[in-house]
Amino acid sequence: MPKTSSPPRTTARAAWLIGPALVAGVAYLDPGNVASNMTAGAAYGYLLVWVVVLGNVMAWLIQYLSAKLGIVTGRSLPEVLGERIRRPWARRAYWLQAELVAMATDIAEVIGGAVALNLLFGIPLLWGGAITGAVSIALLLLQSRRGPKTFEFVVIGLVAIIAIGFTFGVFIAPPEPGAIVGGLVPRFEDTGSVLLAASILGATIMPHAIYAHSALARDRFAPADPGSRTPAPLEQLRGISTTRLLRATKWDVSIAMLIAGTVNLCILLLAAANLAGVDGTDTLEGAYAALQSGIGPVVATLFAVGLLASGLASTSVGAYAGAEIMHGLLRVRIPLLARRLVTLVPALVLLGLGVDPTLALVLSQVVLSFGIPFALIPLVTLTAQRRTLGAHRNRVLTTAAGIAASVFLIALNGVLLVLVITGA
Repeated sequence: MPKTSSPPRTTARAAWLIGPALVAGVAYLDPGNVASNMTAGAAYGYLLVWVVVLGNVMAWLIQYLSAKLGIVTGRSLPEVLGERIRRPWARRAYWLQAELVAMATDIAEVIGGAVALNLLFGIPLLWGGAITGAVSIALLLLQSRRGPKTFEFVVIGLVAIIAIGFTFGVFIAPPEPGAIVGGLVPRFEDTGSVLLAASILGATIMPHAIYAHSALARDRFAPADPGSRTPAPLEQLRGISTTRLLRATKWDVSIAMLIAGTVNLCILLLAAANLAGVDGTDTLEGAYAALQSGIGPVVATLFAVGLLASGLASTSVGAYAGAEIMHGLLRVRIPLLARRLVTLVPALVLLGLGVDPTLALVLSQVVLSFGIPFALIPLVTLTAQRRTLGAHRNRVLTTAAGIAASVFLIALNGVLLVLVITGA
């Protein structure tokens, strides 16, 4: 009788390879994304549907390249750059801009969590920010003590809550299918629509997601010897070849980007179908109030729950990225609590001073715009080099696509900066 294969075991083994992209993908579901997509839908209806789709396609390529770098080299992007940038002053300057990006990221995520706690329980924003930061510290302690897999399970659970919270309303008050199709045609209406398109893409492709994904892939798949500067061949890792890991990573990134893209699109569609023309929906609090009065308290509550899960999950991943940036570029390891406070304190100061949360979110996206070239250009360059990735370096078409995406994103973020600075 012929010997049969064991699908359950094969499936379980393949499932073990999935996870890092789902965690890194939390960056695409942070409160900055929620604010940008909600405002775009409320202000311009279905006009910018194509921007969300385009951003997701570019995000797939960028996150795959980041994961590939971590898998093949056994080092994160900050670690590789820390080795390649020889002059200490240049390395510190690069770290400084990356650290400012991490702070800006944390501001958006902590404020999002604080606003959600305020909407759900009436907790003052400052205390809500402190609670969000405390939960993120607990999640990071879990990651350091229980390993990356446990951390992934918790974050993926939060992603599920985010998905339910932000997509439920679309099923209760569905958008028009014809209008969705019309929104796939690339076009703008005025300067405000260009600004919102830049904000959507700026909130989608974020530097810390690039740094974090390479580190997450390294932590999951690299050999266990942390003192080795030249990792052993990945074929020695659980008997899995590099080629198979990269193939599984494509699935991992595809699943993560499908979830993130669907959720972001649902946020825009929910606002386009139900909040178009409603005053006050340019803030998270205003959108919550409009949903509550327009669709009902259940949808509004789930929206707030999704926002809370978004803040908790994304600030944890952001703090993880910040720790990796410091370790890779400064070659030092800072105690977890001290490292977390570096990026948490600015967010709490803003909340304590009573700065408008929506304004703080917008300004944080502007700061993120400055950091995009410093992450994208090295990523595309390194993954195209034979000396870095060997036989797994990018193909010519992949490199060309990476360059095109980088040029487009850098140019659009430049437009965002000009429009914000000039007040257009």
